[in-house]
Amino acid sequence: MKTVGSKTIFENIEEILAPEHTLLVNWDIQNGLVKNIFNREEFVSNVKKLTGKSRDKGIPVLYTKITPLPFRYMASSSIYSFMKRFGVDDPTKLPVFMAPGSNDAEIYHEVAPEKDDYVLNKHTASLFIGTNVDNMLKNAGIKTLIFTGIATEIGVETSVRDAGTLGYYTVVASDSCSSHSKEMHEVSLKSMSAVSTVMDTASIIKTLEKK
Repeated sequence: MKTVGSKTIFENIEEILAPEHTLLVNWDIQNGLVKNIFNREEFVSNVKKLTGKSRDKGIPVLYTKITPLPFRYMASSSIYSFMKRFGVDDPTKLPVFMAPGSNDAEIYHEVAPEKDDYVLNKHTASLFIGTNVDNMLKNAGIKTLIFTGIATEIGVETSVRDAGTLGYYTVVASDSCSSHSKEMHEVSLKSMSAVSTVMDTASIIKTLEKK
C-alpha cells in the first residue's frame, strides 16, 4: 500500500480484502427472489461458503431485505415500475411485493443470518439511499464491501456504484450473485468490472485464507 498525504491507498486484492476493514453484504437473498434465479443451487452453495468464511475471519455480515413502504409513501415511478413488472394496468391491482411476514420476504433458510449479523430493512435498490448505512460503516472503520445477492443488475449494481461514489473499495462475488436472467446477470458483471473488482467466490475465499 502507499500513503499520499493522509490517505492510504491499497494496491492489491490482499490489501483490499483485509478482514479488519471489510464487510460482506448479502443483498436481498429472500425466498421470493431465490426461487426465480437461473442458478439457484450454485448460488446458494457459493453464498454459504463465502458467508461462512467471512464469519470465520471476523468479517461482519450485513443482510438486506426488501421491505415495501405503504402504498401512499411509494414514489409514482416505483409504482409504474411494479405495474410493468406484474403486468397490470391499474395500481390497485398490484400485489404487495415482499409483504412483511410473508414467506417470500424471509431470508432463504440455507443462508440465514446468525446472531451477530445485521439485517437491514430497506426500501430502495441502493444500500445507501434512505438508510444510515454509510454512517454505520464509517463508524465501524469499514473500507471494503464484498457483494453477493439478487438481482445482480438491479440492487447489487446500484449499491456497488453508490459505494464507489462514497469512497468504498468494492468486490463483487460473481457467482454469488444472480438474477432471473442469466444474460442480464452477465451484462451487469461486465459493466461493474469497470468500477469494481469482480471475481469468483473461490478466489475471494482463497484470498481471505491468506489472512
